[in-house]
Amino acid sequence: MKSLHHSLSLLFIVVCSLSWVSASANSHDDFLECLYSYHPKESSSITQVIYTETNSSYAAVLDSSIRNHRFSTPNTPKPLVIVTPLNISQVQATIHCSKNYGLQIRTRSGGHDFEGLSYVSHDPFVIIDLVNLRSVDVDVENEEAWVQSGATVGEVYYRINERSTNLTFPAAVVRTVGIGGLISGGGDGLLFRKYGLSADNVIDAQLVDANGRVLDRRSMGEDLFWAIRGGGGGSFGIVISWKIKLVHVPSTVTVFSVGRTLEQDATQLLHRWQYVAPNLPNDVYSLVAISTTNASENGTKTVLATFISLFQGGANEFIPLMQERFPELGLVKEDFIEMTWIESLLSNRYSLLPPSFKSKSDYVREPMPEIALQGLWPQLLEVDEGGIAVQNIIAYGGIMEEISETETPFPHRKGTLYKINYNIGWLEEENNNSQRYISWMRKLYSYMGPFVSKSPREAYVNYRDLDIGRNNDDGKASYKQASIWGRKYFKNNFDRLVYVKTKTDPKNFFKHEQSIPPGFH
Repeated sequence: MKSLHHSLSLLFIVVCSLSWVSASANSHDDFLECLYSYHPKESSSITQVIYTETNSSYAAVLDSSIRNHRFSTPNTPKPLVIVTPLNISQVQATIHCSKNYGLQIRTRSGGHDFEGLSYVSHDPFVIIDLVNLRSVDVDVENEEAWVQSGATVGEVYYRINERSTNLTFPAAVVRTVGIGGLISGGGDGLLFRKYGLSADNVIDAQLVDANGRVLDRRSMGEDLFWAIRGGGGGSFGIVISWKIKLVHVPSTVTVFSVGRTLEQDATQLLHRWQYVAPNLPNDVYSLVAISTTNASENGTKTVLATFISLFQGGANEFIPLMQERFPELGLVKEDFIEMTWIESLLSNRYSLLPPSFKSKSDYVREPMPEIALQGLWPQLLEVDEGGIAVQNIIAYGGIMEEISETETPFPHRKGTLYKINYNIGWLEEENNNSQRYISWMRKLYSYMGPFVSKSPREAYVNYRDLDIGRNNDDGKASYKQASIWGRKYFKNNFDRLVYVKTKTDPKNFFKHEQSIPPGFH
């Protein structure tokens, strides 16, 4: 009897699984049929931008911008269909047909979502990959540009520089980041202490909402326009393009990058940097990258702090400034290198991680005591050979002190000394050991708790981290559940984001594990 019961249970599970597969196969076929018939005259062009698992290019298109190989394993859920639209009507068709057949949408511009949420879902889903929507239309006279979301930061810099070497856009350091994702989460970068975030320099946008309507700033209204500039991607609609304000850069910029080990007083220098860097002039971008290296004397592992700065101006101004403000660093004239703005973007001074990684973030409002830094070093030194740990500390201050924390959803402004971006990376062959590295990262984050912002412990939405809270896998969440992570990213701006979501997407069509939920319940 027991074995009969067991067999029936197994049969039930198999039938349920088959019915899910069959349902998803049906919705997949119906979805494709819907796409082809949405614009019958365009059916030949839409077939060129649809990839299903039977298509020989499917894997190449899917993998083309997966930036974190933690989400490129045989067990990672794959989309039923990838659509790479060439125009807005193909985006509208994909939204319409996904809604009709109960499929979720993931929207990808550069593929840099740290938790893979722009291309992974646990429910049957479709990826809208904006790779073909990447035009950059520069208007030098009015110092503006229309930029499509699929363009990378590098392409935006390059296209503006083609037209004017003294204009640019305040965007990210990493050139492969998609402009759509960057602006959706705020976007700090080399110029943010002078000009604010990427999102602070957006003056219009074109968005397709859950009903397939194409809206600009005027028709979407100021609430929705506010929400899309820093409220996180994948909650409010699909932004096709952004109208951005261009900013001025001088003909010459100056950079330095100097490393100091523990044996060369890295602890004391980093402690001092906390007081100096946030108070430097707005023209200075300042970062410290903390990694490990072999000490040359005896080959033992030590901590290396690499102090990196970029100054909007010549060395003749920057050298005396640094010698006055930070003499302890011991900079000499030879450390300062003059170049053009575009050359500074191409110089690879910013550490890149291995293919698989886990990241977290913190904001710091009080300088860490030296003893706290000393307690940090043993943890960094315990990472084994297979892992690479790099912690980036980025100075705030400058104009960020003057912009209200409610100006956009991004609230980490006045009183923030610096942001920490924690990273642990490993090679793909180490993916089986990923849990070991992720546990190490969680332990480090736990150690830092007493020294960083509190109530809430703030985090940066563009350094997506599902450890700090999540909706259910199907994207549904109560206001209370979503507040756990929402306040860390947005502080009190979270309530306004919920209000905007309730107004613009009440049925929660655009959703993922950290999307803004509708309704205060």
